[in-house]
Amino acid sequence: MDDLFQPPPPEPSNAYKNTGDAPLAARMRPQSLEEIAGQKHILAEGKLLRRAIEADRFSSLIFYGPPGTGKTTLATVIANSTDCRFEALNGVESNVAEIRDKIAQAQTWRQIKDRPTILFIDEIHRFNKAQQDVLLPHIERGAVRFIGATTHNPYFYINSPLVSRSQVFQLEAVPEDELIILLKRALTDKERGLGQLDITADDDALRHLAAISDGDARKSLTALELAATTTPAHDGKIHIDLSVAEESIQQKAIVYDADGDAHYDTISAFIKSIRGSDPDAALYWLAKMLTAGEDPRFIARRLVISASEDIGLADSNGLRVALAAQQAFESLGMPEGRIPLAHATVYLATAPKSNSAYAGLGAAMQDVASGRTLTVPAHLRTSTRKKLAEASGASAEQLAYQYSHDYEGNYVPQAYLPEGKCYYQPTENGLEKRIKERLEYWHQLREQSK
Repeated sequence: MDDLFQPPPPEPSNAYKNTGDAPLAARMRPQSLEEIAGQKHILAEGKLLRRAIEADRFSSLIFYGPPGTGKTTLATVIANSTDCRFEALNGVESNVAEIRDKIAQAQTWRQIKDRPTILFIDEIHRFNKAQQDVLLPHIERGAVRFIGATTHNPYFYINSPLVSRSQVFQLEAVPEDELIILLKRALTDKERGLGQLDITADDDALRHLAAISDGDARKSLTALELAATTTPAHDGKIHIDLSVAEESIQQKAIVYDADGDAHYDTISAFIKSIRGSDPDAALYWLAKMLTAGEDPRFIARRLVISASEDIGLADSNGLRVALAAQQAFESLGMPEGRIPLAHATVYLATAPKSNSAYAGLGAAMQDVASGRTLTVPAHLRTSTRKKLAEASGASAEQLAYQYSHDYEGNYVPQAYLPEGKCYYQPTENGLEKRIKERLEYWHQLREQSK
């Protein structure tokens, strides 16, 4: 029989259905856009994503952001809002055969029921290039509406053709105040939450759960459920105070990935705080990286770079301090190794700043790369090369090299580059002011010798 007249495959079992046995975080999964905590920057009235969902005008979407910010939730809410079928795959477990099977089912439903299917792929960055490429022709033809979710930056971890066919939206950590609202809703919701229990929670307990969850709604709800199910009832009533909340979530969840956005964003904030002469901010970002498990050797290397790039000749001791901190860490290890890292961080942040040497090198390298390569002047060449130049007709004046140490002040006006080339432009910051004065004096001597 023609496939067109085959009955459609059964509706997919909703992997995210709220059942009584499911964890609280799954039961409290939002059912509408209004219930989603946070993400006002993309879901507030009038925002692009909100308009696209309400008008049912989207084809492919990619959501990325930290865990527990609602990527999967948003996909299911979109499916409910648009009356689409919802099929889910996971980048860790699924393969090409499963992708093609889901797409075939979607095509059958489109033909027989004229009902579109949202194919949601969690952790899409886990798919290899071949798996991601399987999706492309079907997205082009509109066989499925694709929604991908990832904790990694899609511009680095997802194939460019797939990203170019999708609208990318970044989800942010959920603010504490909205987490508290979510926790209170869970305490009073009798159908999906804990409302069937005679349970109360102190405000400081809820605020602690929200703060330690670090913007992760799932983690905060899981901690609340643990507190509710392990706290003994007195006269049939369960009371969650601050001490109970502290036991339920003992360690702060720091959103940090060793090779993703959090890694690069945090080290960027660290270096920019040093460059901006803010020791308090620099110490905070240093503390975040160390607490999250960042490789301290990576931090030490970046301090050495910053010492030359941002402090430079305004305080050359900065480089010595950074190198000493790097060496000290290698000798000490952790946890004591964090002390010289803090020492170097504060020294560099409070030191005078100059990037003149680094900027001068950049200008010179640009000239070398884009302009005519200069020939070494005859008087600066080695003795062997000078003889070759003399044989080629160079004059004695052209070959005469003046030895600086034979002159007063160990300086003699002499050409080392064509006239007018200037790459190093010293500042008046810190010790570099003395270098600037010295260069200006030598410039006067050169002018007088003409």
